[in-house]
Amino acid sequence: QVQLVESGGGLVQAGGSLSLSCVASGSPINRYLVGWFRQSPGKEREFVAAVARISTSTRYAESVKGRFTISRENAKITVYLQMNSLHPEDTAIYYCESRDLNSPFTVYVDSGQYSDWGQGTQVTVSS
Repeated sequence: QVQLVESGGGLVQAGGSLSLSCVASGSPINRYLVGWFRQSPGKEREFVAAVARISTSTRYAESVKGRFTISRENAKITVYLQMNSLHPEDTAIYYCESRDLNSPFTVYVDSGQYSDWGQGTQVTVSS
């Protein structure tokens, strides 16, 4: 089982940028699909972006396409989420989630398909 720790959240003005990191321990992250999800008060957890074991296989929510970029550095056991042109509606707690998969190309957008997640990092975008 892998343990995940997110960092990089904070307060930023609309139009600004933040870079989130998800560091894994306990198991080689190159075995894992990794996704970023977010949840704001009173709302369901929603998919943001995910990267397959093969780093060129990615998916994004429509709301973040062109603004967010997910990437992974297996040697550093870290997955990143670069967030640019932030909007107030991006305000949420961001969670890193993972799942051990044999397929190197599969990406899931449903949080229920993931088996591990971190404690989350708060992102607040002011208008």
